[in-house]
Amino acid sequence: MTENPDGWWTAYDEEAEAVSQGPTREDALENLDEAVKLIEEEDYGREPTEEELREWGIDVEEYGTGGDLPEVLK
Repeated sequence: MTENPDGWWTAYDEEAEAVSQGPTREDALENLDEAVKLIEEEDYGREPTEEELREWGIDVEEYGTGGDLPEVLK
């Protein structure tokens, strides 16, 4: 747990390799718990379905699915 110069807190779980932050220690820990929970779920890291993309407002016909990562994510 680290307090940042801007007053926010950063929490790190080495085992899960998860990092999160929050304006208070408690918020950072709550956010970290949520991040670890997401990592431990079975479908973590899977490609979203077309239905999920549509729910998030992404036009599947315009952007497609899969394919190469944008340069910024490589």
